[in-house]
Amino acid sequence: MTNNKRVLSPEQQEDLLSVLKVRFEKNMNRHEGLEWAKIQAKLEANPDKLWSLNEMEQTGGEPDVVGYDEKKDEYIFYDCSAESPKGRRSVCYDREALESRKKHKPENSAIDMATSMGIELLSEEQYRELQKLGNFDMKTSSWVQTPSDIRELGGALFCDRRYGQVFLYHNGADSYYAARGFRGSLRV
Repeated sequence: MTNNKRVLSPEQQEDLLSVLKVRFEKNMNRHEGLEWAKIQAKLEANPDKLWSLNEMEQTGGEPDVVGYDEKKDEYIFYDCSAESPKGRRSVCYDREALESRKKHKPENSAIDMATSMGIELLSEEQYRELQKLGNFDMKTSSWVQTPSDIRELGGALFCDRRYGQVFLYHNGADSYYAARGFRGSLRV
């Protein structure tokens, strides 16, 4: 039985597919050689993934197709908003970091939000791949997947683009800033 909260109404589905198609056609450099009709068919066959894409869209991520995995027959979507998605900022890294804060706790964590949306945080490698498609996070920054050895020591990683370069930084996992959010990926 499907969880109805994770299924879009026919109208929501139609609206989202229209937005995604327009973005797809406007940014062909992100997905050369891919055809919208095949992507739409795959999306329509996976309503749970459409729901996740809608969550990405609703939080300001502007998801778009950035690749295709032939071995797994999956289209890869990343958040392609110019800056870190507005509806996902001011969050610490994960639940442990959130619970460790004694004062001024943020409302949520990046890992918890991504999990509830059915997406994953970009890895550093994925973040760098995204930056080959345009200039992202010129004023903001985005948490990225953090190796467990760094996380066990209380740290977490984030990236941004400044001075024509992509930078990887570290911070306490419990930190949060109005200009830091996270970007997600989804495979359909």
